[in-house]
Amino acid sequence: MTMPHQRGLTEQAADAAIDSACRLLRLPSIRNEFSDIADRAIKDQMSYRGFLAELLMAECDDRARRRSERRIKAAGFPREKSLRSFDFDANPNIDPATVHTLASCEWIKKSQPLCLIGDSGTGKSHMLIALGTEAAMKGYRVRYTLATKLVNELVEAADEKQLNKTIARYGRVDLLCIDELGYMELDRHGAELLFQVLTEREEKNSVAIASNESFGGWTKTFTDPRLCAAIVDRLTFNGTIIETGTDSYRLASTRARTEQPAAG
Repeated sequence: MTMPHQRGLTEQAADAAIDSACRLLRLPSIRNEFSDIADRAIKDQMSYRGFLAELLMAECDDRARRRSERRIKAAGFPREKSLRSFDFDANPNIDPATVHTLASCEWIKKSQPLCLIGDSGTGKSHMLIALGTEAAMKGYRVRYTLATKLVNELVEAADEKQLNKTIARYGRVDLLCIDELGYMELDRHGAELLFQVLTEREEKNSVAIASNESFGGWTKTFTDPRLCAAIVDRLTFNGTIIETGTDSYRLASTRARTEQPAAG
């Protein structure tokens, strides 16, 4: 014969039971917030259903936030950058409407590429990291890397007979962000390995790159003209190209800060 469920727990016993059950069921947000939500439910004369919905939504929201934070951390961005903090007024070359369309991440869903081309200090890396962060927040797996770091990793993997494994790892993420492409000349072997990564991802997953060289100058990085043309083709087919220009707004803002005291 089963014992009837005991009713009428004291507040203290109820709190302890809730705490214990939340630990057992792994509901940390409900465990942290149930007391405040319960107080609010009494004050607002919430129904039992309303109270339960508030508790469950608190847990769901917190889990979504933690997942988003984990994806951003896994992307390996070197610093935090957001679209909100980007100064479009200082960068007239960059169309806010185009950027906000990109922020919807429809291009990632369609596995299309993105190229950000312009001189140093024109906002390429900021935009690359900010759009990568938007993608991570929307549930996409993102990876950020410097072009030279990626090529070095591929060369080492080839030496250790781990190349296929490494290329597959870079092929799996939904968005691969490659920064500072064009800053250094790559030898033929390095360029071919990078090409393999781009081929692995072609029309399956998106690549976003930032480069200080216009496509015409890429022969300095990829010295083989045919390989260079093939890489440009992989990175531009059905893609978006944003030219951030030649005027460094980073330099302009530094100058403005330096000149401000003198003006006063």
